[in-house]
Amino acid sequence: MSSQNQVTQHAAVVTGASSGIGEATVRALAAAGWKVFAVARRAERLAALAEETGAVPVPADVTNDAQVAGLLAAVEAGGGIDTLINIAGGARGADYLAEAKNEDWDFMLQANVMGTMKVTRAFLPMLRAHGEGTVLNLTSTAGMVSYEGGSGYNAAKAAQRALTQALRLEEVEHNVRVIEVLPGLVHTEEFALRRMGGDRELAQKPYAGVAKPLLAEDIADIVAYAVNAPHHVNLDEIVVRPVAQAAAHKLIRGQA
Repeated sequence: MSSQNQVTQHAAVVTGASSGIGEATVRALAAAGWKVFAVARRAERLAALAEETGAVPVPADVTNDAQVAGLLAAVEAGGGIDTLINIAGGARGADYLAEAKNEDWDFMLQANVMGTMKVTRAFLPMLRAHGEGTVLNLTSTAGMVSYEGGSGYNAAKAAQRALTQALRLEEVEHNVRVIEVLPGLVHTEEFALRRMGGDRELAQKPYAGVAKPLLAEDIADIVAYAVNAPHHVNLDEIVVRPVAQAAAHKLIRGQA
């Protein structure tokens, strides 16, 4: 029997595991008894997370073909998985389209779209062979409703959402469950800071006056719930926002 058929407990690959929602998801699944392969580029942060949770650290860049192949080989050697959770991604810049920077768009399309495609493509044979595989993609409400200064991120998340919808149609005959989680405003350690090039003042503006934005742990709990549901139960699309964010254009703020 090949290693890809030897999963005896729930086991998952979680990308984007070195911070934010990915890191919180590793913790949530490990606490629930899952075997977790934690994937990100920053090896030192993965090592610390592995020591804390018992996860298996696999440093890799999901946009790099050779490193994705290495990730697959490491997971095969480690016994395989039944669940793939694509969280790696991110935003860069808040320019209007008229001032769009090629490098920002390249980053967003590679990290959110090409990375998701490359990792999913690599693991689909394993998930199919398992018989009850799951793919969960973390997209964003930015893929549903566009906003000024968000054209690059809107485009990337809309594309990631479209590939997720197509994947669900393509893989149902293989009994692969495909789940999409679409968060609204989430206050995480690094997302806005990276987007704004390290400018802490600008990074805090989206959250100013919002008493209770979502946290990484909130989304991780939802991800864990979705993948822990019986396999015949598919939460196709889960849109989650803080109560203060009734819609993309309506966010209640108190005093900043």
